[in-house]
Amino acid sequence: MGHVLTKKTSSRSRPLTRAKTAAIYAHLQQLDPEPKTELNYSNQFTLVVAVALSAQATDVGVNKATKDLFALADNPKDMLELGEDKVRDMIKTIGLFRNKAKNVIGLSKMILEEFNGEVPQTESELTSLPGVGRKTANVVLNVAFGQPTIAVDTHIFRVGNRTGMAPGKTPDQVEEVLLRVTPKEYLQHAHHWLILHGRYTCVARKPRCWLCRVSGVCRYKEKTPPPDEAI
Repeated sequence: MGHVLTKKTSSRSRPLTRAKTAAIYAHLQQLDPEPKTELNYSNQFTLVVAVALSAQATDVGVNKATKDLFALADNPKDMLELGEDKVRDMIKTIGLFRNKAKNVIGLSKMILEEFNGEVPQTESELTSLPGVGRKTANVVLNVAFGQPTIAVDTHIFRVGNRTGMAPGKTPDQVEEVLLRVTPKEYLQHAHHWLILHGRYTCVARKPRCWLCRVSGVCRYKEKTPPPDEAI
């Protein structure tokens, strides 16, 4: 899915100062010191599957579908034995479920045959798995292996541009800027802080600026007033 910047966003190409960026992270850290993914998983393999299934789908929807799936198969061997038809039937409530079922079986087979049943720990190896792109790989590296990666989804793309933390025309550009400007002490959890902020506060249509702890630092000018003050 492409991302389109408005003229107001693209006109400000310089990121916020490091001090302001650090202030945003400090506020987000106060709100949630140990942020976690909202996808349900029990091990590295189920995390890979859950994140791969979450493309163009909500975490809530993925969790509903994987509850029964992971009860039957929480490792690549059992998933492969389930077969594509069974997997497809169990995830049919998720968008693109046919292709995703094919990918789940494909990545299970590859993990078994090429990685001795273990989820690989490098971006290049992860992205060699069917259905695993750069964003999915970064999530797995961050959540499963504790690597300081930032996977730019629609929420982080929006927050990076709207706040001025990381202006960019593409997810890769926003990721590059965030990795450069995020203070080291915040890098491990930056991914989840920004996603959750975009999911619940800095939402797409009408950001909840009146509730936002970082609105005083944020570059977004058209702050949304509280509902009772809206015209």
